[in-house]
Amino acid sequence: LRWKPFEIPKAPQNKLDFVSGLHTLCGAGEPRGRNGIAVHIFVCNTSMLDRCLYNSDGDFLIVPQQGKLLITTEFGKMLVEPNEICVIQQGMRFSVEVFGETRGYILEVYGAHFELPDLGPIGANGLANPRDFLVPVAWYEDRQVPRGYTVISKYQGKLFAAQQDFSPFNVVAWHGNYTPYKYHLEKFMVINSVAFDHADPSIFTVLTAKSTRPGVALADFVIFPPRWGVANNTFRPPYYHRNCMSEFMGLIKGHYEAKEEGFQPGGASLHSMMTPHGPDADCFEKASKAKLEPERVAEGTMAFMFESSLSLAVTKWGLQTSNRLDKNYYKCWEPLKSHFNQKCK
Repeated sequence: LRWKPFEIPKAPQNKLDFVSGLHTLCGAGEPRGRNGIAVHIFVCNTSMLDRCLYNSDGDFLIVPQQGKLLITTEFGKMLVEPNEICVIQQGMRFSVEVFGETRGYILEVYGAHFELPDLGPIGANGLANPRDFLVPVAWYEDRQVPRGYTVISKYQGKLFAAQQDFSPFNVVAWHGNYTPYKYHLEKFMVINSVAFDHADPSIFTVLTAKSTRPGVALADFVIFPPRWGVANNTFRPPYYHRNCMSEFMGLIKGHYEAKEEGFQPGGASLHSMMTPHGPDADCFEKASKAKLEPERVAEGTMAFMFESSLSLAVTKWGLQTSNRLDKNYYKCWEPLKSHFNQKCK
């Protein structure tokens, strides 16, 4: 499946803040059993006013695509811009201020926290380095709200609200390391093949949420940043494949190398487990005839993937209500032709 860019309602005719503009696109498992994930889209045009949200179900990994988010938490404030991500962990109260039409993606995990992937033979440094993650500086407000402050809880997939007469961001200080945090994707240290063939996309993992099965992720957050392509005797774009993972892709900016047409910033695609997929026909022809010399790949772009070992089901909003499903997606592969030659060695 592929979705066209999700539409942001125009204000002031239809004012939506972060919570009212939050839609679940797909997911698997459920929060009561503390095992599963969900993928959400948020589209909003106004700030949360005297209300906040906390997630009783799991952690939110937020990927803004258009517009900045000024996120106030019990731990302090974070300004998160496109090409940055942030993680709001389970139970943390937060409110989102926006500065116009705003859109992005959310990966939610139940029963696990996001962490850095094990580096193995890579060694001590590489991929997303711990030093580049930022946490808020303590900040508080002692503010009475006589007309009522709304505290919203996401609990077992539903929203519940309670009223109080003061701001919940009256926390003066905190200790420990259970905090919200943010990361700029330009800080990612890319690892890639410098000889021939492809390394597994796991080398582009920024954060992972481990499953109960060692070596198989509940969810990985993977990016495809600007980098050098130098592999010889290799079809350099992502090869045609099927695998045991569900692959949800989004595009923050630019053009994705394997789908330069149709896959647009603010849109998305879902390639379900064991469903064959790969570059479109134009990409195949271009890469098959290209001279293999060092070249910059994905310059000025940033695509990402939420990858999971779970089989994702798509919601009614994703299939129908959003009205953004691209029903012609399959046509990008129709011009592909067989080049099989039994005489080739």
